[in-house]
Amino acid sequence: MFLDYFALTLMIVVGLILVYAAIYIHDIPYEMAVKRNHPHQDAIHYGGWLSLFTLHAIWPFLWIWATLYKPGVGYGFDSGGDGSGTELAKSVEELTKTVEELQQQVSALQQSSPDEEQP
Repeated sequence: MFLDYFALTLMIVVGLILVYAAIYIHDIPYEMAVKRNHPHQDAIHYGGWLSLFTLHAIWPFLWIWATLYKPGVGYGFDSGGDGSGTELAKSVEELTKTVEELQQQVSALQQSSPDEEQP
């Protein structure tokens, strides 16, 4: 009789631990979003609660969404946010000038020697 009650108590405790663990796990992406000051942290939190009803099927996507954002950088898709876009524009300008100069030199060489090329 004692073992029956002990087994029932153990099953209830393990069940409660599993329910608590599922609720705790669903909140991990939200905690990451709060720590990173994510602009969509509320949506991630609601998505976490929704993932409880979908057996955590969307939880990996929430985790990825929360980890993509970095404070001060954002999602990292901006080309001009850190100044690299201006450096790229300068190097393109320099290359364009060099190509134009080379084209002028080639055209000058072709104009100065048209008689020599004809037999």
